[in-house]
Amino acid sequence: MRRRIVMSMLAGATLLASALLGTGAPAARAADVPAEFGTDWHDPVTAAPPVSVPRGAKSCQVTLAEAQFRDFTPYTGTYAPPQGCGDRWSKVVLRLDGKVKGRQYDRLGYLHVGGVEVLRTSTPEPSPDGIEWHVEKDVTRYSDTFRSAQDVEMLIGNVVDDTYTGVIDVKVTLTFYAGRSPATVPDKVLTLTDGTTLTTPRNSERIVAEVYATGSGGGCEEFWYLTVADPASYSCKADKGPYREVQIKVDGQLAGIASPFPNVWTGGWSNPFLWYVIPGPRAFDVKPIEYDLTPFAGLLDDGRPHQVEVSVVGVPEGQPGWSAPVNVLVWQDAHRAHVTGALTGAKASDPANSSVYTPGSGEYRVDTDAGHRLTVSGYVDTSHGRVTTTVSRTLANTSVHRWNDGETTDALDATWTDDQNVTVTAAGAPRTTRTHRTYTMNGATTIGTDDRLRTELTLGDRAMVARAGGGWSRLDDTYSGDATYTLGVPRDQRHAVGTSRERYRLYGSDGCYDRSLATEQGVVTEDRSGC
Repeated sequence: MRRRIVMSMLAGATLLASALLGTGAPAARAADVPAEFGTDWHDPVTAAPPVSVPRGAKSCQVTLAEAQFRDFTPYTGTYAPPQGCGDRWSKVVLRLDGKVKGRQYDRLGYLHVGGVEVLRTSTPEPSPDGIEWHVEKDVTRYSDTFRSAQDVEMLIGNVVDDTYTGVIDVKVTLTFYAGRSPATVPDKVLTLTDGTTLTTPRNSERIVAEVYATGSGGGCEEFWYLTVADPASYSCKADKGPYREVQIKVDGQLAGIASPFPNVWTGGWSNPFLWYVIPGPRAFDVKPIEYDLTPFAGLLDDGRPHQVEVSVVGVPEGQPGWSAPVNVLVWQDAHRAHVTGALTGAKASDPANSSVYTPGSGEYRVDTDAGHRLTVSGYVDTSHGRVTTTVSRTLANTSVHRWNDGETTDALDATWTDDQNVTVTAAGAPRTTRTHRTYTMNGATTIGTDDRLRTELTLGDRAMVARAGGGWSRLDDTYSGDATYTLGVPRDQRHAVGTSRERYRLYGSDGCYDRSLATEQGVVTEDRSGC
């Protein structure tokens, strides 16, 4: 079972309003829609908004990488800062332009600048005639890395042979917009030495780790949400069922927990016809999990190296399939060389993980109910007084997985929630930012007696944020698809048909954005915007 994308979170009200004034593509006439998929289709597109950029600002562009990926040899190169745009930028935008033709699987890739992971991505599966796509991402947060010359490494691991002919051709650029850096941009961007060792500046007053966690590699951990434990009979097994939790520890102390996003790549759920035009949420721009490690700043500011380790709970021992590179973002006290403090509390609930197997007469079911809670608190004594930070996070996962003998029917209805409260108390005044994330997956794959495979699937990526001091936002990115094709025959005999839809809504105190897309047999039949 297995995105041209544009991605920006919380775009400004001006950009959002102007985006909504666009007319969008007209709906295709019925005669324009073929009876089934042919040898070409519309280039990949998503309903997500473009990255907002400052109007009238001077800009400079740098090419980061330009490569063709045929195997698992990384592209290596060098980066030099832009000339003529200064060393402080109001926005930095990464753009990947890709093209591929022939036959090829979906592939995972990464881009590192100075060891910092600035993009985790996957690729669309091509048409015989070829497709093009692009990814845009706001990478202003990595400005510290971009201020000096750096080594560049990029890899989209690929296999090209007589059967899988698609060579993945990509170009990646950075566009810098001159201006004052936003206050949200960290002073330092660090990586872990030897994969686990972190040494922070001694005047760090806020520390955030970001983890690009993906289950992949073609094995069962790519579909971790479907795994079952003994004694259930199913092709993907895990000792304790489908619950996964990404944990980060500092010197062995649990410092953060998170629910991984259930990424579905463009061959997912055994049906690439679902994803040829509209990919699943986050498929081309994998968002990192963020952990606020500020309660540990007093500990980390001692000038010594500390161990920072990431693990995925629920993966069977010795089983590969997860990648979890870490960047560490640091904000420093500009008026103090050394900030002191302490971790004052850390309390975790006992993890809950119930996965109940119900056998039947040729039909089987697993019900999962799992979750975990963690609260950590600490303070730092800064040049502007004592600042206490408390981070509370609560995870929950419920799912029902049903299948039959031979797995010719395989269905899942699952929900993950990840709630976080970050309370910062300075001068006796607490300010709390509340984030509620919900991920949903509801679908089924069936294989009929005529070897027709049908997949119906709905995916949801939702978030509600109430920011400290005012301001709020709501995100609802929902994809749904229904596609059918014949198994075990050459591509031109599959007689594939399929529809897909995506609606991306982002609204709140910064404005409103609402766009809907629909496709049929690879043709875009609807592209509407409006709030």
